[in-house]
Amino acid sequence: MKLNILNTREKKAILKSIKEQWDADLKTDLVFLLSSKFKLYLMNKDFSTLDETKLHIDKMGMYFGEVMKNKEVRLSIEGSQIVGPVAKKNVLDISDGETKIWLHGHNLFRKVIKESGFVIIKNNDDFMGCGKVKQGEILNYVPKTRRILGE
Repeated sequence: MKLNILNTREKKAILKSIKEQWDADLKTDLVFLLSSKFKLYLMNKDFSTLDETKLHIDKMGMYFGEVMKNKEVRLSIEGSQIVGPVAKKNVLDISDGETKIWLHGHNLFRKVIKESGFVIIKNNDDFMGCGKVKQGEILNYVPKTRRILGE
């Protein structure tokens, strides 16, 4: 897997999608990297001073999310922690009981204003990732390796 450094135009397109989805003005001077599987990573801007033609980049930076076919961004847990504090819409505050369900990897059943698309999941001041609203259900994207096992 090779990561490509996004140019300014491509980075602006990602930031525009974030603005449209969550009304979040994300100001960052971080470098955006995109894999061939459309996984999005963030890295310190000092990385851009390196000559990437001499590097075979496999995995670098922090996993931020995934760019979907419809150009929406599905945030990772860390991505939701970056975007969440500045998001003005599509942030779903869940109860402690729902948080336990979510962290066990189960979908949530809840009426939300949004009919479809991605929402940031939040409990109090903690951002726990991103879910997709589909027919009254919020699909869970917490990776199996990060779920809480057992009761």
